[in-house]
Amino acid sequence: MASRSGRVATTRREPASEVTQRAGRLADGREIIYFDDPGTPPRPVPSVDRRSLAPRPETPQLRRDPLTGDWITMATARQARAVLPTLDPLAPQGTDNPNSEIPDDYDVAVFENRSPAFGPDVAESVGAGPGDPGLFDHRRAVGRCEVVCFSPDSTGSFATQTATRARTVVEAWAARTAALSRVPGVEQVFAFENRGVEIGVTLHHPHGQIYGYPYITPRTSALLRQIDSYGPTLMGDIVAAELSGPRVVLRGQHWSAYVPFAARWPLEVHLVPHRQLPDLAATSSEERAELAVATLELLRGVDALYDTPTPYIAGWHQAPVHQHRDTVRLTWQITSPRRGPDKLKYLAGSEAAMGGWVGDVAPEEQADRLREAIARAEREHPVVAR
Repeated sequence: MASRSGRVATTRREPASEVTQRAGRLADGREIIYFDDPGTPPRPVPSVDRRSLAPRPETPQLRRDPLTGDWITMATARQARAVLPTLDPLAPQGTDNPNSEIPDDYDVAVFENRSPAFGPDVAESVGAGPGDPGLFDHRRAVGRCEVVCFSPDSTGSFATQTATRARTVVEAWAARTAALSRVPGVEQVFAFENRGVEIGVTLHHPHGQIYGYPYITPRTSALLRQIDSYGPTLMGDIVAAELSGPRVVLRGQHWSAYVPFAARWPLEVHLVPHRQLPDLAATSSEERAELAVATLELLRGVDALYDTPTPYIAGWHQAPVHQHRDTVRLTWQITSPRRGPDKLKYLAGSEAAMGGWVGDVAPEEQADRLREAIARAEREHPVVAR
């Protein structure tokens, strides 16, 4: 698509491929699932995790804020989680790293978080349901929190992976979205990557997380209210309007990306499928193949904006598990507080206290700069299969 700054980058597709899975258990009973790249030689069954670990923490408590109706998780065990440790707890175990969370070598690994915000109990095991309405409504924070390791290497991010590895991660996201959607008590699934200490990252290893929430999140609840007000075609109408406008930064056969009309952050971009899809589990093989490349092209463009890597949150906003499956469209949202080479946007005063956002960079300017950065990144560091 032509725009004020020139041609919009067009995504390429990786061939369809077979990703294999293996499942095991960690020393304290947590589940671990290995996802092997296509072409990886067959690996043996997962090794026994021989560490001596403390029992898993009790399931946290959910408390409803009587002023807003929002659910707040009281997960006090998270205070003990590792913060930038000397040894990498997400690299494969070895004689020099015996306490790693992952017993075997791997391509992509997913395991239950040792310090989760939700779970390990699920609704089926504790009979958890809505609490009694009132000022101090509370219940167990049933659900599931998982860590997704993109690579056994200790440095990098999702953007530094090959297209083949990105496809394996996409398959893992889709598989775990489907699995967590079947967990009793889970109402919404959110897969995301935090990148950079400016965001609050506590482990440098390239990884993300997946949350299985026992409620519909406030952000999605606000979207559902807008859909109820506007009508069921809201998200489809927005996508159609954005893809015919000046803020498109990437266009493919199945996916396109744009800077939204009312972007809150100095850097914000949405990647959407061309058809209505509620979540990653609903994508086709061809859509996942193109997605593996599109995600890399976008994030490498984000990194090409400045001379140093850009901190960001990249999250998959998916439809609730049990409702609005035909009206909420799957969207990958990348947001960054970086507003210059050495400047960050801090949420203070109006934004943090009142939710009254002020945009620092015009969305149209964001789109121009990001298009140029994506094109530059593709010239200098093209996406390769392996």
